[in-house]
Amino acid sequence: MEERKRKEIEYYEKKAEEFLKEGEFEGDFEKFDPSVLASFRFLFDFFEKEGKEKTVLDYGCGNGVHTVWLAKKCKKVIGIDLSKTSLEIAKRRIKREHLENKAEFILMDCENMKFPDNYFDIIFDGGTFSSLDIDKALVEIWRVLKPGGYLVGIETLGHNPFFNLKRKINKIFGKRTEWAVEHIFKMSDLEKTEQYFERVECLFFHLISCLVFPFLKMPFGKKLLKIFEKIDSFLVKKFPFLKKYSFKIVFVFKKKIRVEKRLKKE
Repeated sequence: MEERKRKEIEYYEKKAEEFLKEGEFEGDFEKFDPSVLASFRFLFDFFEKEGKEKTVLDYGCGNGVHTVWLAKKCKKVIGIDLSKTSLEIAKRRIKREHLENKAEFILMDCENMKFPDNYFDIIFDGGTFSSLDIDKALVEIWRVLKPGGYLVGIETLGHNPFFNLKRKINKIFGKRTEWAVEHIFKMSDLEKTEQYFERVECLFFHLISCLVFPFLKMPFGKKLLKIFEKIDSFLVKKFPFLKKYSFKIVFVFKKKIRVEKRLKKE
């Protein structure tokens, strides 16, 4: 196994073990509930409309924070990850919600999946790309996605100097791996996706509303968030060059068939 993968697994195994010791299963490792954010509300609406009869891959599912809501909205969800302890948490989440018949978890490498070609209707990426070699990841995602299937994701963007500084500080204190810090999703990665997918939707969120995140548990937090999200929307529409400095990017891509034909000839 490559050293970068081993370090990523060690990091997430440690985080998952700490999570289990605390005995809490709400939100992600940072105890953050993503459902309050406009970025995730867009995703919830998408899967509400498109996921009901679909088989979905939760790509790099981690502790299952996304698998639960995917299972509620979709026909079947399969989550894969290389962290055994994270998968244990994910299974407990699903069991607690009585969704065992709608979700399955497999210990598997996202860059070398064991699924057949054209297997999934939708693949969901909940921020996994920063832990991977994206070139290898995109090839595999394209392979296992059905013709006309969707790659839907939410990623942290890596162009804002303030966020980048914070990530470097987190790396020093062991809160992020070196690989993840250096491989945060960028606009250049967005361009790479165009080789394999047609861009259906690409939205940018939390340009300034991310400043409210530390206050979300306070009485005024959610109301303040909505105000700042409206300001975000205005700013990225009025000044498109600001998009790349947003905290999150949400995308919906559709598999290109012509790539399949070209690769078969090769």
